[in-house]
Amino acid sequence: MTRRTDWAEYTDGSAGPGDGAYGAAAAPYETDPFATGAREDDEVRHGDGGARRAGGRGRGAGGARGRRRRERAEPSAEDGGATSSSRAEKGEPPRDPVEQARALCLRLLTGTPRTRRQLADALRKREIPDEAAEEVLSRFEEVGLINDSAFAEAWVESRHHGRGLARRALARELRTKGVDGELIDAAVSQLDSEQEEETARDLVDRKLRATRGLDRDKRLRRLAGMLARKGYPEGMALRVVRQALEEEGEDTEYLGDEGF
Repeated sequence: MTRRTDWAEYTDGSAGPGDGAYGAAAAPYETDPFATGAREDDEVRHGDGGARRAGGRGRGAGGARGRRRRERAEPSAEDGGATSSSRAEKGEPPRDPVEQARALCLRLLTGTPRTRRQLADALRKREIPDEAAEEVLSRFEEVGLINDSAFAEAWVESRHHGRGLARRALARELRTKGVDGELIDAAVSQLDSEQEEETARDLVDRKLRATRGLDRDKRLRRLAGMLARKGYPEGMALRVVRQALEEEGEDTEYLGDEGF
């Protein structure tokens, strides 16, 4: 019996007791509290005469409101005059690479599981040092936040039932995600030839109506080609399509295999 794996098991950010800071949620992005800036109200000050009088009339309630807006928008000297949230502009030291790697991995794991290789590639793109990346990835594996075996099993179950992919196509997808060959073999072994053939029949039944009215050979090529793209063996694909066409009254006795 196939064991159904709950994706959320590896994405809820709780690693269990004894995991230290690795089970905590990633800190949110910092935002610039002064990003919007102040509204300028100096346009009436250009020129002379009436413009100056307009400025004079603005010294009442409106002028006070303008001053308050500028005071709120402009940081005072007591605040250090900081107008950016970047650490460099604040004069703060750069974040520790391990802290950066941990925060990035937690963000990437939020909502969907990922393989160790996928996370390692992401850390490399961010130029995280190899030592820091290895430390974080190993710790995440230790507490169960990274589990390539569970990832592969859940991937096979989901993609076979959801997209009708056969073992060959599933193995190809898992290889592109960096899953180890032994783990791939164990995951795709959940499916056997009988399950694959049953799924292939369902796929053909759903597509059969759309091919009605086409030439018999063209129907065969189109349906068998659909199964081939999903990773089904050629012999199985042809057998399933022939049986489906025979059930519709097509004569498949002399139907050749060429061109598949």
